[in-house]
This record gives sequence, C-alpha cells and structure tokens, in this order.
Amino acid sequence: MDLMDKLTILADAAKYDAACTSSGVDRGGGRGLGSTMAAGCCHSFSADGRCISLLKVLMTNVCVYDCQYCVNRRSSDPPRAAFTPRELAELTMAFYRRNYIEGLFLSSAVCVSPDYTTERMVAALRLLREEYGFRGYIHAKAIPGADPLLTQQLGLLCDRLSVNIELPSQESLRRLCPDKEKKAILAPMAQIRDGITRSKGELARYRHAPAFAPAGQSTQMIIGATPESDRHILTLTQALYDKYRLKRVFYSAYMPVSDSALLPAPQSFQPPLLREHRLYQADWLLRFYHFRAEELLEEDAPNFDPRLDPKCTWALRHMAFFPVEVNTADYEALLRVPGIGVVSARRILTARRAGPLTFPGLKTLGVVLKRAQYFITCSGRTLEGLRVTEAGILRHLAALERPELEAEAMEQLSLFEQTEAVP
Repeated sequence: MDLMDKLTILADAAKYDAACTSSGVDRGGGRGLGSTMAAGCCHSFSADGRCISLLKVLMTNVCVYDCQYCVNRRSSDPPRAAFTPRELAELTMAFYRRNYIEGLFLSSAVCVSPDYTTERMVAALRLLREEYGFRGYIHAKAIPGADPLLTQQLGLLCDRLSVNIELPSQESLRRLCPDKEKKAILAPMAQIRDGITRSKGELARYRHAPAFAPAGQSTQMIIGATPESDRHILTLTQALYDKYRLKRVFYSAYMPVSDSALLPAPQSFQPPLLREHRLYQADWLLRFYHFRAEELLEEDAPNFDPRLDPKCTWALRHMAFFPVEVNTADYEALLRVPGIGVVSARRILTARRAGPLTFPGLKTLGVVLKRAQYFITCSGRTLEGLRVTEAGILRHLAALERPELEAEAMEQLSLFEQTEAVP
C-alpha cells in the first residue's frame, strides 16, 4: 500500500481521539501544495500556552478488541493499514522539515497484543529521538495491559503520556468492551504517576537524568454512549485528578459509528455537543476555580442545566452566598462570582489597595458585569437601577448564553398601530 494511502487511513482513524484541539484547515482543491487536511495535522497547547501543530495518526487501525463504540473494532470493516516504525519516523521528519508540524501525536489500535503494539510504538519513537535527533513534542498513548517496562520506555521517549479510560463506569465498560477491564486501565495511570514523581526527584538531584513524561498525563472519556449522569462523570474526573494527578481530562461526545443494540440508534441520536461543552466548563472550575465535583452537582439534580454554564448554575442554587462585597472579599469568594475569572480576581485584589472599587472600575479590570452585577456589591451598594428577582436572573443569564432566545422573547415595537388592511 502507498504511504500516502496509509497516512490517509490512519489519520482519519485517529480523528475520534479528543486529546488534540482542532483539525487541519481545509481550503479545498484536493491535495495541493501545503495541504495538511488529509494528513490529520491538529493542534495542542503546551504548558506555557503555545499552540503546537501535531501530526495525529495511529500506528495501526488493525485491532483485536471489539469495543462497540469504536470505528476500528474487530467486527467493523474499514480499510486497514499499519505503519512500520521506519515509515512513521520518516513521515514525521518529512512533515517537520517542511514546517507543517512541530510534534507528533501517536496512538494505536491493539494489534496482536498490547506488548506487540507498544514495542512498535517504542521502536518508532526511538528512531525519531536517537537516529533522527528529533527534539519536538511527542504525545503517545500508553496501551493498557502492556508490560510496565515497555510503558516505562515509552514515557522516556515522549513528552506526554495518556491512557484512555473510555467509559465512565465499570458496568458500561463490561457491557461495551468485553475485552477490557477497569483495573487494566488504571494500572498504567498509577505507573505513569509514580514514574513522573520519581523522575522529578531524580532531576532535582541530577541535572542530566532522563525525564519521564515531563508534560504529565491525560485521559479521555466518551460522553453520551452510556447512561451515566454528569455528576457521575464529574465525580470520576475529580477522583482522577486527586489520585493520579492528571494534567487534563478530555471529553468526547459520542459519534454514532455502530448499529449495535447496546448503543443509541444512529437514526435518532444527536451527538451531545452541548453536554460535552458544559463538562469542559465544569472541568475548568475543578482545575482553576477550586470547586469540587460534589459542589457543582447534587444527587437530586445530577445533570447540568443546558441553558446556563455550570458556574451560573451553582450561583443560582446558592443565592445565600451572595452578594459578595468586592472591596473586602477574599480570593476564594471572588472566584465563586459568575463573570469574575482568575485574572480579574487577582486584578481586583491589587486594584482595591489603591482605593474602593466601583462598577465602572470593575469593567476596566475585565469583570463581565452582565453576569457579575447580580452577585456583587461595591461599598455595600448594588448597581444603580438594578431590580431583579431570582427568576429574572435566570432568564437574563440564559439569554446571555443564547442570544437568539432573548430575541425571541422580545417583541418588535411598531411606530404605527396595527390596523386591518384597506383593500
């Protein structure tokens, strides 16, 4: 098979992995000079905020597993292909030399066995690092069930490792992935966590000690294929952050790729993209706003309100916490206010040393007053002319989320009285 045909098949097969942020830009016109659409060039972000272009491919899409939600499952019949380690290394270097990419995102279906698959991934990355001298960013997927020594070698060759947890519960995993076990997925997570901790200690003592997955580890969950609630998913996310010190949990809205009776029917199913978006917003609150999963969702309301972002939903359920006085509140209290972010909260703490803050002053500090005005006071005063009820706040915040709802709720006034038409 031609190398470009392999690349097209294996880049397309990798598109369901959500560990990169966006696909390549398609300007039309087929495979013209500079086109990277068919190659699956995607983007990720480094720890310092830089956007990095990555070649995103599978080592192979030949799989021994029969996961019902996966397009590469054993019982499916897509075109199959596999790179040799040398082909993948040369392809990556060719893209890098042409300045199409800055790094590689490498995953794989499980061909023959987890050990065999990991060995081929290690061989490809070793060629890149040692023979070609490639020092760019590499994100690799660790294969559950592989020998820990192989996972260790993989971590020493890449910048970030990830292990996909796939589904939010053991029951769903057993039903849809009969070949996988939760323990087998969590075991390499623990190994990667311990390896990163050990590597940091060695680097603190020896400057030239080898670094193990210096950019940390991440995982991915599929949303909407199984009946778990948002509370269940977010509680699992919190536990993964706490126990395995993950850098990021990615959520992937389920795309119908199977007609299995165990999955939603493709004809009537719409990918839960808004739900995915709300989970990402809640994940941001866990990582940067010091919220806990049990705070954001309760047992009697286990799913997010699709009309509002999770922070606004929490605020409306805890109106006793408000209003917050911006001139005296501490950093933690400011972070709880809708419309006040991490940066604007720090700016408030700095600016109020020079004098009391006002509503116009808050706007210059980056506070989104359209949201925050209902939950704060300045020197004991609310915004002049603001008279709202809790129901009114809900309507206004929902309209901010979806401007078209606000347009539908308002009636266009006419300059003239409506009268019957004169024939």
